[in-house]
This record gives sequence, structure tokens and C-alpha cells, in this order.
Amino acid sequence: MRVTSRSIVCQSEIGTARANLTFPCLASLSDGRLLATYRAGSTKDGEDETIEIVSSNDSGATWSAPRSPFDSPTVDGKHGTVKICYVTELEPEHLLASGLWVDRQTFPGQPLFNPETEGCLPMAVVLADSYDGGESWTVWRHVPMSADIGPPSLTCPILKLRDGRLAMSVESNKTYADTNKWYQKAVLRHSWDQGRTWGNSYIAGFDPDGRIFNWDQRVGVAPDGRLAAFLWTYDRETESYLNIHRRLSSDGGETWSEAEDMGFTDQASHPAVLPDGRIVLAWVDRFNTQTIRARMAPSIDASFDEETEVVVYEHQDPSSGDVDRSGALGFSVWSFGLPFAEGLPDGSVAVMYYAGTEDAMDIHMVRLNAED
Repeated sequence: MRVTSRSIVCQSEIGTARANLTFPCLASLSDGRLLATYRAGSTKDGEDETIEIVSSNDSGATWSAPRSPFDSPTVDGKHGTVKICYVTELEPEHLLASGLWVDRQTFPGQPLFNPETEGCLPMAVVLADSYDGGESWTVWRHVPMSADIGPPSLTCPILKLRDGRLAMSVESNKTYADTNKWYQKAVLRHSWDQGRTWGNSYIAGFDPDGRIFNWDQRVGVAPDGRLAAFLWTYDRETESYLNIHRRLSSDGGETWSEAEDMGFTDQASHPAVLPDGRIVLAWVDRFNTQTIRARMAPSIDASFDEETEVVVYEHQDPSSGDVDRSGALGFSVWSFGLPFAEGLPDGSVAVMYYAGTEDAMDIHMVRLNAED
């Protein structure tokens, strides 16, 4: 692969509620448009965050002005914000937005993650529909979760399976004040009615000893219907981030293969699965090279050839304190990341990510030629 272009999709505004643009997500629609969503806020986490949306009619060469079409929902009577939003095209013109809602009322002024307990603020998954290609949206509706999930994290867009089901990838968390040991897991849930109701959870990643965490599960659907899940893997005993692991499923996520070490670290992107079955995966190498990189494999179960590797982004100002792999990190290495890969109508691949400084982070896009 090779990089053919680099651009800024949306520019931040220092000192405003749009100073930190993060969590980009990209959808390539059947009419040829690209639709990108991202979070805007004065900081990376806070009560002034909102979801913005932009679109492109020329494969990302130019973008529309940002809009904020979504409301700020309440869940169980509590005020909150939407931190991340994915978009899935169910049919032409019918889009399904899936959002991660954060309760800002129960623990006012507190950060999302409680470092003393490893718990999270109350969270919920919310969904909204658009029947006009993303111009207007219904109000958010809450997706109830079982108690064992705790505050749920939404880790990738709603998936369209070959048998007509939709699949939702969710990660469990502890409640904010819970001091018990954290037994984290990643699960999939299914819907037969285009997201109106959801069934039971199927475990996709779980360590019953509570040592290995399977974070940020990113799932792609191959042309033959199989699923590939890529997980950001953390060993709490050694306090270290491990290589990305892959699991495969042939039944829509009800059962999964054993975890397979991909040979590179640490946080995987949403994978771009191309019509011919090839797959492009970007990832953040936060601790070794402070870069975002990408590789391609001929299929979801094949190795990612090192010869296909490209550097998507290179962090320019790492400090000596930023290479500690334990998680007690300087801010610099968290000022870029969360790549999202998506195939484009012309056969190329786009990788979106955020990058900048603590004062300002922008949404970037790199185009990759997948034929070279």
C-alpha cells in the first residue's frame, strides 16, 4: 500500500467548545457519499461535548460544513451527553446511528473513568434512525442492557450480517464506585428487526481470571459472512499492553475462535473490508514508535504482510515520560489515535483519526492505494 493524500477533515477552534475534535467514524454510503461523525468538546471529556457530522461527495477531497443534528438525550430521567456516534447504512436512505451516552448528572463534575476503582460513569447505548440519508434523525432511543454488562461501551458500528440480523459490539465496565475486582468482557448482541429490539449477549472476549482485558473490540464482516474481531489487549498483572489479538466467528458472533496474536501492538482501528475480501487494519503504536500504521491482508483470516505496512501518522513531539507502558502516561501520547478505516467507492481506503495537542485536536484523513 501507499499513501496518496493527507488532509484535515475538520479543524478545531482553540479555546472554544470545538477545541478537541476526537472519536472520528466514517461510513461509505451506497449513493457514493461519505458521512463522517466525530465528537466536539472543549476538552477530551466533559459536559459540553456534542456530535458533529460532515459529508463528502468527492471521496473525501472536500467536506461540507459541520452540523450538529442530534439532540442531547435523557436516559432514565438523567441528563447526559453522547460521546461517540457510529453510522450504519441499513438500506439506501435508511441510516442507523448508534451512540454512547454518558450520564453527567449522577456524579456531577467527575471524569468518565474513576482511577481509584476502575469504574465508569453510568453509560448507555442509544440509537437513532434517518430515513433521508442523514439529513434528519429521530430522537435517540435507549437500548437496555443486562446487569452483568454494567455501564456499556459501544466499540464499533452496528454490523449488518448476511442472514439479515444486526449485531452490536459492547464492552462491559464496572460501576463508578465499585471497588471489587474488574472482570471485563466484550460481547455481541443481535437484532432481527433493524435495531428495534435486541437479544441476549454472546461473549466474544473474556478472561475468567480477570487478568487479560479485551478492550475496544473492532469487528469487520467479510463477503462470505464471517466476522473478524480485533482487540486492544491489556495484561493487568504486568501492567502492559499486549499485541492486538484477532478472533473469528462463522455464526454471526455466537461462537469465536481462540485469540490469535497479530504480531503488532496496540490499539486496532475499525477494519476496512474490501469487496474482494481483502482487509486493511490500522492501529496505534503508542508506546514504541508513537505512530499510526496500517497493513493489508488478503482475507480476514490471513496474516497482515509487513511489506504492505504504511505510516499513517507520526507523532512529532513525544516526551520521555510518554513511553511508560503501564498506563500512567503523559498526555502527549493520548493526543492522537482512534483510527477508523473504511473502503471508498474508487477502491482506495480512507483512514480517519484525530491528532493535535492538549489545546487543539483536529480530524485527519489519509487515503491509501490498496492496489500497490
